[in-house]
Amino acid sequence: MPFIETEDIQRGENVYLNYQDYGEGQPVILIHGWPLSHRMWEPQVQAIVDAGYRCIAYDRRGFGDSDRPWNNYDYSSLALDLRALIEQLDLRDCVLVGFSMGGGEVVRYLSMFGDERIAKAVLISSIIPIVKKTDDNPDGVPEDKLNEIMEALKTKRVTFLAEFGKLFYNYSDYKDKVSEEQLQYDWTIASFASPQATIQTAKAWANTDFRQELRSIRVPTRIVHGDADQIVPIETSSEQSSKEIRNNKYVVIKDAPHGLFLTHKEELNSKLLNFLRQ
Repeated sequence: MPFIETEDIQRGENVYLNYQDYGEGQPVILIHGWPLSHRMWEPQVQAIVDAGYRCIAYDRRGFGDSDRPWNNYDYSSLALDLRALIEQLDLRDCVLVGFSMGGGEVVRYLSMFGDERIAKAVLISSIIPIVKKTDDNPDGVPEDKLNEIMEALKTKRVTFLAEFGKLFYNYSDYKDKVSEEQLQYDWTIASFASPQATIQTAKAWANTDFRQELRSIRVPTRIVHGDADQIVPIETSSEQSSKEIRNNKYVVIKDAPHGLFLTHKEELNSKLLNFLRQ
């Protein structure tokens, strides 16, 4: 099981991140969503490697098989982890693919480090640019609702994660594509993540405003979102991002839920590979 070690004197700690590295060719880095791990990308890894690319999927700190520090789960710390991965593997001409929370890492990375090593970006079911309801974001999630989520994560985390998993896939509509075993598999991944990391990263995606950073994205970008997403409503996320990111193509997958990487894997993989080949 390979690891890279982050090196950040300012944070006063080194963290080991688990990653999987397959194939050869242009590197495609997959950044998983909350509260899962790199294992969510199973339907995509095979397709990317078979298409002739090098596919790298890693576990965010606190999740999967990566280290579980107590602090530093803000987006800047997460972007520094991504930077460590790219530099230590000496990756260039990369394609960054961020799902849900992972879209924030893509944006923060480009904002902090620029695109010298980055060729393209893909945002799938992404939470950016802003989740919380504010005076200038009236359609966002009300703060009291976000507080309810945080309280549930503190007091009944594993129960909350089970219900969250059903909404993740719009389970009642996609029982033919999402088995009970799949729900259990995801629940196991999510529930075995660090409780502290689960809460602190939730605070990061709930409270970070990326709107001023969207103009830092200069690389060609593909934005993909399902119009039936119950976790990250399309109107408050990708529709806004598509109006601000300069060089993007916005693709809406009809009737797709948040977890479209599984329910609509063939359609998503086709769109992803077409973008990689361009």
